[in-house]
Amino acid sequence: MAGDEHFPVEKSPEEWRRELAPNAYRVLRDHGTERAGSSPLNDEHRDGVFRCAACGAALFTSDTKFESGSGWPSFFRPIPGAIGTSEDSSHFMRRTEVHCANCGGHLGHLFPDGPQPTGERYCTNGVALRFEPTKR
Repeated sequence: MAGDEHFPVEKSPEEWRRELAPNAYRVLRDHGTERAGSSPLNDEHRDGVFRCAACGAALFTSDTKFESGSGWPSFFRPIPGAIGTSEDSSHFMRRTEVHCANCGGHLGHLFPDGPQPTGERYCTNGVALRFEPTKR
């Protein structure tokens, strides 16, 4: 994500630190990665919406989640307009970074090895998400 990009929700690093748990801040604001297999959202199978843990924006619906075997919650399609992407050339490789279009929070990366109909895998840090089950 470009350093000069602006988002509808913008806060200072101090404001984000006050609002986010340390591990969520490290992922969402410092582009960190949680340990594979550590997120309880890997086993979340209820109907609902996965929201940005920083700003609450709706990012993915449960019907687009799938088991990728990667150790991180994976989705084959975001909610239209919810996600932004940029090139990430860290760690001696080129990847597509995925961030929240509302606040710019780092979510994970996009890979071209997902299921149909899109063939895409949005590999997402669980700590960057908050699950909201569908009310019945």
